[in-house]
Parts: sequence; structure tokens; C-alpha cells
Amino acid sequence: MAQVPQTFDAPAVRTWCGLALRALGRAREEIDAINVYPVADGDTGTNLYLTVESAAAAVEAVFAAHEVGGGAGRTGGTEGTSSGPSLADAARAMAHGALIGARGNSGTILAQLLRGMAQVFAADGDRAHTDGRGLCLALRRAADSARQAVAHPMEGTVLSVASAAADAATGAEEDCGTVALAAYEGACAALAATPGQLAVLERAGVVDAGGRGLVAVLAALVETFTGRTPERGASSSSAAVAADGRPLVPHARVCPAEDDGPGACVPPASGPAFEVIYLLDAEDTAVARLRERLDGLGDSLVVVGGDGLWNVHVHVDDAGAAVEAGVEAGRPHRIRITHFGAGDAHTGGTGRPHRERAQRAVVAVVPGEGLAGLYTEAGATAVLARPGEQLASGELVEAVRRAHAREVVLLPNDPELRHTASAAAEQARGEGVRVALIPTRSAVQGIAALAVHEPGRRFDEDVVAMTSAAGATRHAEVTVVERQFWTTAGICQAGDVLGLIDGDVAVIGSDVAATAETVLDRMLSAGGELVTLVLGDEAPDAIADRLQTRVRESYLAVDTVVYQGGRQGALLLIGVE
Repeated sequence: MAQVPQTFDAPAVRTWCGLALRALGRAREEIDAINVYPVADGDTGTNLYLTVESAAAAVEAVFAAHEVGGGAGRTGGTEGTSSGPSLADAARAMAHGALIGARGNSGTILAQLLRGMAQVFAADGDRAHTDGRGLCLALRRAADSARQAVAHPMEGTVLSVASAAADAATGAEEDCGTVALAAYEGACAALAATPGQLAVLERAGVVDAGGRGLVAVLAALVETFTGRTPERGASSSSAAVAADGRPLVPHARVCPAEDDGPGACVPPASGPAFEVIYLLDAEDTAVARLRERLDGLGDSLVVVGGDGLWNVHVHVDDAGAAVEAGVEAGRPHRIRITHFGAGDAHTGGTGRPHRERAQRAVVAVVPGEGLAGLYTEAGATAVLARPGEQLASGELVEAVRRAHAREVVLLPNDPELRHTASAAAEQARGEGVRVALIPTRSAVQGIAALAVHEPGRRFDEDVVAMTSAAGATRHAEVTVVERQFWTTAGICQAGDVLGLIDGDVAVIGSDVAATAETVLDRMLSAGGELVTLVLGDEAPDAIADRLQTRVRESYLAVDTVVYQGGRQGALLLIGVE
């Protein structure tokens, strides 16, 4: 039997995130189906999964950094070596990952729950672990901070479940396993009671979806310390929920996700038309004013975070005003606006109209807003990559679902995303979608593949043609170095301009345009018929004209096309096919 930790340390945080992600993955569809509050949009399970996936990825990144810097980390429940992350390091990473990856109302609240726990663990400084009492305090802080983050807390929601978990844990200040089990059982009892607290749940015959997700996360916490998924609660109050958190309340039913649509379990209701979510760089005083402003614009307001970085979630009719309020408070970024649609229960519809699946779609990861627009105009579903952050496989799966097609061609456009894309493709196949993954290494290869895409062809023929076009496109990028390091072309210093061809450093220069010309000459020395230039926001104004002139004067019968890539990371992307 595998050793399990008896105290809460960094490896326990890592284990918990992995188990919680697995539990939410199993329960995602069920949670989506019972999602009727605050909006019957059928995505709570998916949002919670993506939030925890982001948290888990951040924790893994902390462990990877320590392993690279000085050997493997500690094993659960032992002090180990100093090379592993501290509990505070791992907890802060978990909270930060959840904050930047939070989706929807429940995901945003879960991010604040994890942040509240992390604040308690971080207060202990660099201690390697905490005990049952520390876990009790963390659960209490989590519940209280989440409630404070919601503009108008409602009972019968995930807030009630979190508070009940903290209350139950308070009386069990022993080892972490005992505390976790008490919290889980308290959450189960509270979840079973949610239909009696919210009329919309009672009418629909379901328990709260966000609370259901939290029960799954707490079940994973119990498994972290005991090595076993908790059995159905021993008390009669918790017997209404199965070991994995599945509701067993006699009147609680799962809404029929396919036949009726997620909104069919609840009578139509009026409400705001848009969900607006964004990250915000702002001071605390500005956020206090922002809360007041957004509270007057709509409902379901949740603002979580701190230390200069916040996640803002609100439902409004005027999405522009909600974003403008963020601009007044600080710097909003990663803005997501979702229209609930005429078929959503929140906007007074009678259930979502059935939308026929398309036969085929293309899903592509792109590094900038300009390319996202280009890919979208070409008919693809674009997933915007974030500089310096790894996309989660769940985000790609969500994009495949959004494409709503029987057949999907997936273009990762980044060699670092190949395994992530492969995992997403495998999950989508398990949901009945035929997926082909073309291992594109750059957005310019994706452009070449998309150019020959023919939805009317047989799927295999289309994939072969797109793969061939991508493979025939050499790719390069020009970027500015931020720090000194060794390359295959020599030592580069901070501020140097790098030219990478097919992923390898080929040129080190001091001038962007001159370096780009050298890279282009090397690429065209092997021949080519079409040059694609994708300009980043910070590329010199005249660089496109200079490179086009270079091609026109030096290479006969070679055409050039220029696109604006936006904030794509690199100053310039080059494709030659």
C-alpha cells in the first residue's frame, strides 16, 4: 500500500490537486447536468474542472522548478531535503493557478476557497507541514473569505457547503485525515440540504452543482490523507450523498442534458444577458470601488484575489460597461464575455434550441489576438495562448466541444503543446468526436494547413492534405532576449535579437530588421514560393515593408503576405512554403 502523508505538506498539496482533478473529471458531466443556479447554462462541472486543472499545473510547475534547481522534492509526510518546495510555496502556487484559471461563478468561488487556505499555510512561513489544527484553520479561513468575495451571499449554494465543512472540521482537531473526513461529512450533509434552502433547486429536484463539486474536492482531500475514497458518511445526515459526492437525496434528480437541455429543469427566469470575466491588475482601494460599480450593473458578482491581482466575475446586460469599470480600476486582461443566448433559462427562454452538429471543424491554438481573428475568419475555433503560461488540456477539450462537430482537426501550433493536445484529443475521442491531431509547431504552419482545408473532402484526405501543407512550411521567429544564456549559435546577452529557424537559434544580432533579413535569406536559400510574415505589436513599424522589398528584389516568383498578430510574444513570425 502506498505511503500517505499524516500531515499537510507540499507533496500532499500536489496529491490533493491531482486527485481533485480526477474526481471532477469523473463527475463533470453530472455536475454540468444539475447546474440550474445562478444560471442554467450547464457548465459548472466543466468550469470547476478547468479551475482545478490550472491549480494543479501551477503546483507541478513549482515542483519542476525545484527538481531542476536541486534534486527531487520531499515525499509525503517527511521533512526530506531542502530542495523541495515548502507548504507555503505549493499552496500559493495552487491558489495562484486557480485564480488565473478560474472559470464561471463556481470556479471563481473555488479559487477564493483555495486562496483562503493558502493564506493560512503561508502565515506559517517556510514550515514543511501543518497538522490537523492548521487544516481546520485553513478550512475556516477558506469558507469565510469566499463568503466575503460574493457581493450577495445566498444559502443553499457552495458557500453553505464550505461553511458546513469548516464547522464540522472545527470539532475534529486531530490528525489531518480525521479533519478532512469530518469536513467531507459536514459538506455532504449541507449539500443534501441545499434544495430546501433554494427554491430553484427544489423546483428542479437537484442539489447545488457548485456544492456538489466542492464535495468531490473534499473527498479527494480525504483520499490524500487516508489513501481511500471516503465511504458514504456514517451519520444519517451525510448518507444522502455517495462516496464520490453524487446526490442520493430522494427528490434530487439529474437534469436530462441531451433531450431537454440544461435549462429545462428550471422555469424560465429573467436576468442579465452576459457573463463577463477578467483578470485585473489593481490596488485594493480601486477594487473596493469596482465592487460597488459592478454591483449596480448586474448580479452574481464575485471578486476574488489580492496582492494586486484579481479575478472578476459578473452577470450584466451591458458587457462594455463592466469592462470599462475594470479599466477605471486598473488593467483588465484575459477578458471573456459569454452571451447566455435566447435559449438560456436566465434570459427567459424555454430551453436551448437543438443545434445540429457540423460535420467537421478545425480547432487551433494561436499566440495573438490578430491571428485569432484570422483563424476565426477562416472558419476555425481559435484558442488564444497566453505568453509564459501553458494551456491546460481541458481548455482544448472545451474548444472541441464548442466547435460542436463530428470530426475535428486539432492544430496545437507549438511543440510544447503536443502532449497537452494529445491528451485533449484522447478525451474528446472518448466523448464520441473523431479527432485528428496535426503536430504543427508554429502558427504559420497552422495557416498553411488551414489554407488547404476542404470540409467537403473525406476526413482522412483532408487531414493528409493539411499535414502535408504544414510539413512543407519552414517556420521562424524573431524575438528579443531578456537574459543571458548559451545557445547553439553562441552566447547571447539581454537585449540581443534572436532569430530561430525551425526551433533552433540560427542568428544572434543587435538590430531587429537586420536579423529578420538574415533569417529570411537563410530560409529562402533552400527555395520557396510564399513568405508569410506575422507581425507582433512591438515589431518595428517599417519591418514589413523592408522584408517585402527584400523578397521582391532578391527572389523571383516569391510572393509575400503580411498579417498582424497582436500580442503574440515574438516580434515576428516567418513562414516559407
